[in-house]
Amino acid sequence: MSADPLAATRPRNRRQLISEAAGRVFSERGYHAASMEEIAARVGISAAALYRHFPNKYALFSECANAMVDRLAEALDDVQPEADLGEALRAVTRVAVAHRASGGLYRWEARYLDAEDREVLRAKFGRVVERVTESVRRESATPSAELCAVSALGAIGSITMHHVSIAQRRAESVLLASALCVAATDPERPSGAVLPVELPTRPAPRTRRAEILAAAVPLFARHGFAKVTNGQIAEAVGLVPSALYRHYPTKMDVLAAACLQAAELLTQAVARSLEGRAGPHEALVALASTYVAYSFEYTELTSVAEAEVAGLPEGLRQPVVLAQREHIAVWEHQLRLARPELDPRQARVLVHAAFGVVVEAGRRLHWRDTQENRDRVIALAVGALGAKGR
Repeated sequence: MSADPLAATRPRNRRQLISEAAGRVFSERGYHAASMEEIAARVGISAAALYRHFPNKYALFSECANAMVDRLAEALDDVQPEADLGEALRAVTRVAVAHRASGGLYRWEARYLDAEDREVLRAKFGRVVERVTESVRRESATPSAELCAVSALGAIGSITMHHVSIAQRRAESVLLASALCVAATDPERPSGAVLPVELPTRPAPRTRRAEILAAAVPLFARHGFAKVTNGQIAEAVGLVPSALYRHYPTKMDVLAAACLQAAELLTQAVARSLEGRAGPHEALVALASTYVAYSFEYTELTSVAEAEVAGLPEGLRQPVVLAQREHIAVWEHQLRLARPELDPRQARVLVHAAFGVVVEAGRRLHWRDTQENRDRVIALAVGALGAKGR
């Protein structure tokens, strides 16, 4: 008898089990690195049996990419239209936490969908946003109800993008409270003084190696790492493809360098932002201001680092992961000083919620880099931490 509980389940659930297992594999490894053989092994079936349910990897991926949005829409359909915002967000939170291992595909990996399928997914998510926006409007006078709704969903959806170990009920409670704080924030009237941010300057590409990296990042951001060829990178810097190998042994080494550069720039910015801060709340505002400025200033670099780091081999990924953990630890420390009732896991979940707000709010604003937009996103990110005015 198989020790895999998925394999022991009745075959009538097989398609759903395949979809759930595939969602986890795609989330862990990315679309291109995932294989049908690995997915079949997770379910406890042969690859041939898998192909009887899905004709190819793309068809399976498309179903997985839509799964979370479909679940969110169904959960909201079960909420009465006149229900308060808390009920709507609670329904969304339960779905996100229950499916956190496979629910993040829509954020980064969905770019690998064909244009038509991507538009269908975008329309579905748009309807989820509309429903939450309606609830925000009923309870808030802010003219930015849609931005608040998207940001609240970003706080909740952040649970799919990290591996903090926390009980399901506690995660739901923390995320719901965070999302409600975000929805109650008026980004047009940010509270507190705006803190100046001095970002480090991205190194000028004065060497051939630096030129290659500078040319590769926008290509990775636009097309996805897997679709970019060495020939495209070489052409962007006026080299023949074979010349790249003198500077980077593989394309994966170029990606690792991009992820490390992103981490190093953020580390430097955070160190500057915390100098002379009087207390934990001011430090949190400084951290949020820095992260928002960094995200707007280096949008391509940060999107590559966030979307592609999971695909790095262990040896190349480890330095990036360590730098990310150190960054999160800085936030966690200041948040627990501001909110001593939080334990470390709750604090880490809230830090990731703030990151989720920045990603989704920034996208909704199309990353138009104005001080007004930065201030809006800062207010929403601080709101996600539940530390406003403390």
